Amino acid sequence: MPSPSTARLDRDRKLPIYARTGVGYAWLLDPETRTLEVFRRAGAGGDRADPHASAARVRAEPFETVELDLARLWP
Repeated sequence: MPSPSTARLDRDRKLPIYARTGVGYAWLLDPETRTLEVFRRAGAGGDRADPHASAARVRAEPFETVELDLARLWP
């Protein structure tokens, strides 16, 4: 399970590095809050494209052709 400090590291340090190096998308999965956040490259820090929660069935960027059932990811 991710700790709050790991979440901060992912958001505050890693996402800007990914954006600077040309990574187009980043997904952050949090099993504690049962969320998927999709970040799209936009400038230095990246902008959140879509937050998805709990038992949603999603078609998340950049894999919109594949439906993902988030409920199957959580214990």
